[in-house]
Amino acid sequence: MIVDTHLHIVDMAALDYPWLGGAGDLNRNWSYEDYAREARRLGIVATLHMEVDVAESDIEKETDYVAAIAAQPGSLLVGATAAARPEDAGFAAYLERARAQSIVRGFRRVLHVMPDDLSESALFRENIRRLSGTGLTFDLCVLPRQIDRAIALVDLAPDVQFVLDHCGVPDIKGNGYDVWAKGVAEIAKRPNVVGKLSGIVAYTDTATWSLSDIRPYVEHTISSFGFDRMVWGSDWPVCTLGGSLSTWVGATHALLDGASKDEKHALLAGNAIKLWNLKV
Repeated sequence: MIVDTHLHIVDMAALDYPWLGGAGDLNRNWSYEDYAREARRLGIVATLHMEVDVAESDIEKETDYVAAIAAQPGSLLVGATAAARPEDAGFAAYLERARAQSIVRGFRRVLHVMPDDLSESALFRENIRRLSGTGLTFDLCVLPRQIDRAIALVDLAPDVQFVLDHCGVPDIKGNGYDVWAKGVAEIAKRPNVVGKLSGIVAYTDTATWSLSDIRPYVEHTISSFGFDRMVWGSDWPVCTLGGSLSTWVGATHALLDGASKDEKHALLAGNAIKLWNLKV
């Protein structure tokens, strides 16, 4: 059983995605139906939608769009990590509106494409602390050089649950192991952070990568966080840059060979079910 905590749906007729124009092969529609057809064949029983950095004016529209899919009979969608702008004065009001929607399980502000100091503003940090006691998570999508800033944010909000996306976005193609590994080990010392095994094939030479290229990064992330503080995500459709959803699921199973049944269940499903209180 697999719970996918990182699905992106792209519907350009419904929502505006300013970044897609420069996204190469990703610049097209990626439907829930196409994902679900393959996911069901792979043992994925539930999924969380991850915000797709839509135009700011479409943020709440995206949540409504995902909620409508989740409401369909037999839908795999059981929750959403919604986009957020903690640097904005209107975040507090937005948070209250989001809390009224049961589909919302957390938030993300993509930081690796933003100025490094965005998360250091007093307003950003105050708004992240507003998540304390809500049960809502905050996903960290940061580059290795930004990990110190992520750690500072985590330390300033010890009652907020954070999720480190994509094993900390390592530069696998550029052999950037050492700086990345140090940062992951350090942030993993914080009990309010879980690691997400997702997306890393996108950071390889996507045409030629093999299991041996990604294994050191996966093993270090798991050894840093432990099986009890890891979740799994497909990062579909980004994972298709290095193959397909089936390729990534197959690679995951190969990487987890040797882990116990309980360890595999925790990483692939159990931790996510507990973290987001999912009904699967």
